[in-house]
Amino acid sequence: MAANRVGRRCNNKVHSPNRGAAREPGLSVQKRQARVTVKYNRKELQRRLDVEKWIDSGLDELYRGREEEMPEEVNIDELLDLPSDEERALKLKEILHTCSNSTEAFIKELVLKVQGLQKQEDLHNDGIEHPHLHHHHEAEMH
Repeated sequence: MAANRVGRRCNNKVHSPNRGAAREPGLSVQKRQARVTVKYNRKELQRRLDVEKWIDSGLDELYRGREEEMPEEVNIDELLDLPSDEERALKLKEILHTCSNSTEAFIKELVLKVQGLQKQEDLHNDGIEHPHLHHHHEAEMH
């Protein structure tokens, strides 16, 4: 009986899959590139989110007590579509025309903050839209 138990253990070991053999060549390179892409885009997404939060708090401050006059949104992508900072500033003046407080400092700072931001559509790539791809390979290795 003891010999049978030992034999089964040996058989199980012989038939157990070899973890190293299951890896595809190039998998670690592919995985590393995916991580870099996700990390980079997370950084860009965070920058954009920070600017959006800054806009919200700035608008709250500018329109305190007169929230009904506040514009529905300041669309960052529309600003990025404009060819120059001057045109962005003009667009913001147009959007904020109902504000009775001075908007000059807000506009100047926002024009600086949107420089270098990516449009929302550019932030969505395989790394962001399909996060399951990044977990898939890890599951195969376990």
